[in-house]
Amino acid sequence: TTNTMQDYKGPALELKCVNTIRAVSADQPESAKSGHPGAPMGCAPFAYLLWVELMKYSSKSPKWINRDRFVLSNGHACALQYTMLHLAGYKVTADDLSQFRQLGSITPGHPECFLTDGVEVCTGPLGQGISN
Repeated sequence: TTNTMQDYKGPALELKCVNTIRAVSADQPESAKSGHPGAPMGCAPFAYLLWVELMKYSSKSPKWINRDRFVLSNGHACALQYTMLHLAGYKVTADDLSQFRQLGSITPGHPECFLTDGVEVCTGPLGQGISN
């Protein structure tokens, strides 16, 4: 179920941020006519918590040695990773998000570490590249 102000106990701004993450993440598979928004929408609260309150990173210096690494191994939730990279200021634009799962885009259906700043590991379809 989607949180409403009646059942959410945190700050209103926090809920607005989580719902924005959900909406931006859901738009990607919808515009690509490929994929499912369930995982990104369901994982939005923990992504918000990690990226806003816990992780250390620098969108201006994506290879900063002391950064925390966000590794996401499932393709059907990668829209969430692209959303978080976009909102955190990495070189992932709104136009890049609209090109989700399109040939030649920096937002493929399975994130590639050599293609998109902020993507730490290429795991491939169904986790086939997890050994890297």
